[in-house]
Parts: sequence; C-alpha cells; structure tokens
Amino acid sequence: MSFLTGSPAVAGTADCGPGSMPDVKAADFPSHPEIDNKWLPMEPGTRSEFSGTVTDLSSGTPETHEHRVVSIVTGLTKKIDGVRTVVLWDRDYSDGVLAESELAFFAQNRHGDVWLLGEYPEEFDAGKFTGAPNTFISGLDDAHGGIAMQAHPREGTDAYTQASAPSIDFLDCAQVVERKGSTVKIDEFNPLDGAAAGHQQKYYRSGVGSYKVTASGGDSQEVLNLDKTVKLDAGDLARVNDRAKAQDRHGYEVSPDIYGQTPKAVEH
Repeated sequence: MSFLTGSPAVAGTADCGPGSMPDVKAADFPSHPEIDNKWLPMEPGTRSEFSGTVTDLSSGTPETHEHRVVSIVTGLTKKIDGVRTVVLWDRDYSDGVLAESELAFFAQNRHGDVWLLGEYPEEFDAGKFTGAPNTFISGLDDAHGGIAMQAHPREGTDAYTQASAPSIDFLDCAQVVERKGSTVKIDEFNPLDGAAAGHQQKYYRSGVGSYKVTASGGDSQEVLNLDKTVKLDAGDLARVNDRAKAQDRHGYEVSPDIYGQTPKAVEH
C-alpha cells in the first residue's frame, strides 16, 4: 500500500514524484556540521542500541532471525559533495553475528533539514568481510543525496527523496503519514521494486530520534525497537573514532572508484 498523496510512484521511476529530489547546494550547509533537528538529533558520542527481528518471506517457509543494531554518532566529519558531514557508524548483527558495518554521512542545512549524503556499508557472511557493493556517494556515479528528516514534518505532504543511486538500483522515498504530539511516523519505500515492494515504517520521538521500526509487505520484513541510548565518555568515543577511521581507510581499498574519491574522515 502506498501512502502517496500526490502522483503515485511506479516501477522504473528515478525519483519519488515531481519535485521530490532537491539539489544538493553546499552553500546551504554550514562549514562546521551540527545536527540538532529535534526529530533526528546527532550529538557526537551518542550510542543507541536497537533489537528486533528480520523475517525472510522469499521462500515457502518464513525464516525469522534475531536482529540487533548498534548506532553511534562518531566524533568524525567527512566532506561529501562539497558538504562537511557528521559520520554515523552502524553495526548490524543477525543472530549475534556481524552482518554489516556501515559509515553513513549526514548534514543539517541552514533550514534545519537533515540530509543523507552517502553510505559505505561493508557486508559480512558468517562474520567474514565479503565486500561493499551498495556504496553510494552523492555527486559520484549519478548518486544523489536527499532529506533524511525534514525540519518540520507534516502529515499530508508529498513524498520526498531520501537518497538515490541508480547504478545500484537504490532509491529511498519517504512520506510523513502521522504526527501526534511528540512523535512522527514516516513511511519509506523504493518505487523501483514495483507494486510488490514492501514498506518500512519508522517512528521518531522529539529529542530522541528513531525509536521503532515496523514493516508491511515485501519479502524481507524488519521490526526494531530502541532498547537504550547512552552518551560515551571521551575515552570510549576516541576508540570509536579510531575504529570508524579504520573502516574509512579500508573503503579506499574496497571502493577506489567511488569511496576512494572522497577526502578522508577527520576528527570533528
């Protein structure tokens, strides 16, 4: 089911509807990144843990696996498409084994919108590194950054693009479907997947950020809940920064044509 209120997106479209993909304009962003959008705050040193399940419905017998995500706002920045971004480090575990380690790059413009400008997700099989085929960087290989969270999300507005990378068939569309008091519910989907594509619902709380994920339709359905959020001390943050910088360096070897074209991540 689509929550679009404007023209419906269909398989094969390259955006999320008319006017849904704004241009990345570096001049709209401050030289020193700070993300204080109340719906998606990103203070360096914030560590959030989520737990839940992923159910695979692609075969005749559904398979459900335990899923855990550890998300940390590092003390690093990285310049992407002319914009200085905050580096987020996410690790995904399936049945207790690392499945993905991702660096994601966010920035808030002067209007208060939080943008996603790229991702470098390293994939693992049985804990062993297998590659990073879904890497995208705004401004390279026709990839385009988009809005991860609006400054003032409102019900009834049209869908918007969160990110687009045609070379890997990646298109994230989002639409605000509910806002009640201090919470917002956003529906996400990829129109390139066609009519049978699944939808993911993400819930945000003011001052907290994401706290719940649910799914409807599709072959892979993820459910997550926020377990806890803590603030790392200086020593723990320094160790996180070192590990994130190591993955950043690894990206130059793994993806020299895309990730290798970006400046290295540096201390905030």
